[in-house]
Amino acid sequence: MLPAVCAFVYAAQVLVSGAAQAHEFWIEPQAYQIAPGETALAAFHVGQDFKGPTFIYVPRRSVRFEQVAGGAQAEVAATVGDNPAFQLTGAPEGLLIVAHEAAAQTLAYKTWDKFQKFIDHKDFGNVLSAHTARGLPTENFRESYSRYAKALIGVGDGAGTDRVFGLRTEIIAQANPYTDDLSNGLPVLVMLEGEPRTNAQVELFEKAPDGTVTITLHRTNNDGIAVLPVRAEHSYLADAVTLQPRDPAEAPGVAYHSLWAALTFAVP
Repeated sequence: MLPAVCAFVYAAQVLVSGAAQAHEFWIEPQAYQIAPGETALAAFHVGQDFKGPTFIYVPRRSVRFEQVAGGAQAEVAATVGDNPAFQLTGAPEGLLIVAHEAAAQTLAYKTWDKFQKFIDHKDFGNVLSAHTARGLPTENFRESYSRYAKALIGVGDGAGTDRVFGLRTEIIAQANPYTDDLSNGLPVLVMLEGEPRTNAQVELFEKAPDGTVTITLHRTNNDGIAVLPVRAEHSYLADAVTLQPRDPAEAPGVAYHSLWAALTFAVP
């Protein structure tokens, strides 16, 4: 019975993931701070405004799923159908980092208007001019996309530092939200293809204890650093998206590839 249920849920997830391409994907812990030895749980989410349903773990939809626990990096021991997707029993003290790379997917656009809304939202600039210069149609084209999400969980004292996982794009916290003084904000480094991404928009979703979400926009400097304003007893999702042109000859009808980086954390 379980395989049939998983197959049904998986099929539903494929449909939702295509429809929700312009939505964020993130890893959200059930508790951002836990005691040593407790079980750390974190779920996959897709949605908008830091709100959205959870999704099960499906191996074929996952390229990388790793953790850093007690300073040791390893693959996550996940099983098909797990929800929450991340489950670590007996979590060791320190900063627990979870990283996931989802398999690439594609989305079809019937008209340019919908794509333009995505362009405006993520501040990609004048894409239409370059699109027209490439001789591409403004109707019935496709975009491929891949998502890279990380989460920070404080276990016990929560001591430790975020690290670079070598994802195609990722956000790396330059301070520890559970131990450091963040009165001047939390600096984060946005990377793309192993290099700092300069002048990039970072969208910050702030969730208050009552569930209210506030969204602010920030930009990286010449070193790829953005300083995010944070407050105690709030949780956060930082999101940075890159859009790259793609040769339709390599993948018929696919004109672009977007790369989504996300980082979730909380401030005690």
